[in-house]
Amino acid sequence: MQKIKANTYNIEIGDLIDSSFKELLSEKYTNAKKIIIVDENSNEYCLEHLLTSFDCLKEAEVMLLPAGEENKVLEVCFQVWEALSEYEATRNDLIINLGGGVVTDMGGFIASIYKRGIDFINIPTTLLAMVDASVGGKTGIDLGPYKNQLGTFTNPQAVFVDPRFCQTLEPTEIMSGFAEMLKHGLALDKVYWKELIKINSNDKVLNAEFIYRSIALKNEIVEADPKEKGQRKLLNFGHTIGHAIEGYSLSRTPISHGHAVGIGMLAESYISYRQGNLEQSEWKEIESFLINLYPMIDLEKENFGNVVALMKNDKKNNNGLILSCLLENIGEGIYNQVVSEKQIIDTLNYLTNTFKS
Repeated sequence: MQKIKANTYNIEIGDLIDSSFKELLSEKYTNAKKIIIVDENSNEYCLEHLLTSFDCLKEAEVMLLPAGEENKVLEVCFQVWEALSEYEATRNDLIINLGGGVVTDMGGFIASIYKRGIDFINIPTTLLAMVDASVGGKTGIDLGPYKNQLGTFTNPQAVFVDPRFCQTLEPTEIMSGFAEMLKHGLALDKVYWKELIKINSNDKVLNAEFIYRSIALKNEIVEADPKEKGQRKLLNFGHTIGHAIEGYSLSRTPISHGHAVGIGMLAESYISYRQGNLEQSEWKEIESFLINLYPMIDLEKENFGNVVALMKNDKKNNNGLILSCLLENIGEGIYNQVVSEKQIIDTLNYLTNTFKS
């Protein structure tokens, strides 16, 4: 069992049965009502293991969310809040978020708002949630095509990362989480990037040591900047353009968050290269690796403006300027970089013409 100390909670990586999960429930939440939030996927593949492994959860109330980013909306939150009220849940009770990034993002938001805050624990069940969404204290839901437009900074009581849950993931889901791991390498740690690009199978992506490394890198940044006033913005590499691509795709042919971030990292690396920060050799290394995993979506030139419009509403912007994280070198991100509409259009034009799917 590997442990990482976050600001106000612990992250444990390993078999859930060997973790302090049972001890935490028995010591701190003996008399508390337990509410387990799942979606259709974690309900089918993960819930039974949780319920059969921990007797104290046999009486837990299970609340089922519809799966998918398109359901990460306020209307679903209202339904859960009403259900919590009917269940007479109090501020002394506990929510357990068992699922991928949508469940941990939305479950954390639901918990942080309900009666001004009810404790919650995250048990991520996808690679993306393990290395990114469930760690760091960000909660959120989408507002139309705008990603995580509503949310809070609220830490869980604990995060328990059990790689066994990844065994049922489809390859596309593994690649979605891998994008966030690659982001950690590109923006923070060149040595890690070099290790990741040697991986040649999904099994190796799920190596517990890589999962630990990504969580540790993210946690180090979050501890120093919990409210994203400075260097935590490095963790947004690939997300300025990536979120816009994801939001644009929602009403057309939806793509995974990781796929969108992969395209976003490709785009933001290209901008870094074109404005003279990133060496051509490093740009080509990034380009040749990422495009094979995260192909460019079908995007007509007349729709470039729609993507730019989504970027104009990005949370990171300031004074009407689109701000992004770019790269000086592989492993060295720089944040609060102004990106012009022309740069974005030129980049989308390059990607669509060069890498038509």
